[in-house]
Amino acid sequence: MELAYYSDYAVRLVNTEEPARGTDGLTSVEAVRELFGANQESARRTTDADVTRFRSVRARLRAVFEAADGGDETLAVNLLNSLLLEFPVSPQISGHNFRDDDGRPLWHMHLADHPSNATAGYAAIAAMGLAFHLTEYGVDRLGLCEAPPCRNAYLDTSTNRSRRYCSDRCATRANVAAYRARKRLEADRPDSTGRAADSTQRATASGER
Repeated sequence: MELAYYSDYAVRLVNTEEPARGTDGLTSVEAVRELFGANQESARRTTDADVTRFRSVRARLRAVFEAADGGDETLAVNLLNSLLLEFPVSPQISGHNFRDDDGRPLWHMHLADHPSNATAGYAAIAAMGLAFHLTEYGVDRLGLCEAPPCRNAYLDTSTNRSRRYCSDRCATRANVAAYRARKRLEADRPDSTGRAADSTQRATASGER
């Protein structure tokens, strides 16, 4: 398992909130536990106090994406480094659940966490995963959706660094909006041309008189 895989932890947490819409999906212990996915052992450590702590980490992770999206590479790295210092992990070699044809373990790197609470464990994995993604693919691969009012975070894994939206749904919505805007502009152009021609004709007629 590539360490960059863990960057999805950061995306999942950031996207539990849509500031422009005023919505927040992180309102209960159950919502926090869902973020852990298959990592049920860590999820079971979650308590009511983790809801508030998770929101704090979420704000800091969103700030990383906002800095990257705004082109401030140094700020994005500094913000992420502060999270890495506060929430350290212990990389370990693991071979569980992965076997080759001969039954031997397929060794891979695993981020083992030994936190004092569920938030510390999740934050450590999210920050480390995002750090590996950033250093492997570049800061400009961290983005925020350009389809207003959505500002969900995403990781650009396209070959030509062309991703601008968090999902196909937002991409479609943005394309439809752009198409309608072009049609409105095209519809306005004949009227403007006609009004200009009428004004010219009236001015000419007046001059001839």
